[in-house]
Amino acid sequence: MSWTRGVLAVLAVCVLLLTGSAGCGPGDGGEPEAGESAAPVGRLLDTTDEQGRRYREVDAEQAPEVGIEVQPERDDSWDVRLTVRGFRFSPDGTGAEVVPGRGVAHLFLDGDLLTRLRGPEYRLTADLVPRGTHQVTVRLYADDDTVWAVDGEPVESTADITASDTEPTEATEPEEIEGRTVPTRATAR
Repeated sequence: MSWTRGVLAVLAVCVLLLTGSAGCGPGDGGEPEAGESAAPVGRLLDTTDEQGRRYREVDAEQAPEVGIEVQPERDDSWDVRLTVRGFRFSPDGTGAEVVPGRGVAHLFLDGDLLTRLRGPEYRLTADLVPRGTHQVTVRLYADDDTVWAVDGEPVESTADITASDTEPTEATEPEEIEGRTVPTRATAR
């Protein structure tokens, strides 16, 4: 009968080890501590973005890259195009598993989150961009909503845009100069 107790004890230890129930210490059972990672990709930092999402530090050689170009369109909207290197956009419905160089991009206007992008193009409508100079920033996130980071800085890119009124800002009435009628210059967009 003593051999059955030994087998049961060994089975109990195996179950505890396999389920992780035998762990001890402050890092067990909760969110990973700073410097640890729930996935084998990078290292989680204590640093967070404006929405409280933690940075996922990766080596520069493994890090994704992003660039942004913003061009005005005739309808006063803005064409936003991203260029990525070492990064793939995750399709809608992707789980929270961290895969190197994969995820989504968040687009910000003057620091405010506009949208999450699952592709390299976006149309920024004129009603979102009031008159003045603004910053459009794109930042890359892993599928678990951590921020891809290198040397403690987020992987992001920023472009400045300036929106002006579409209506003329000066009088367009002709004026008389040296006896001739000459139209004044009007500025628009």
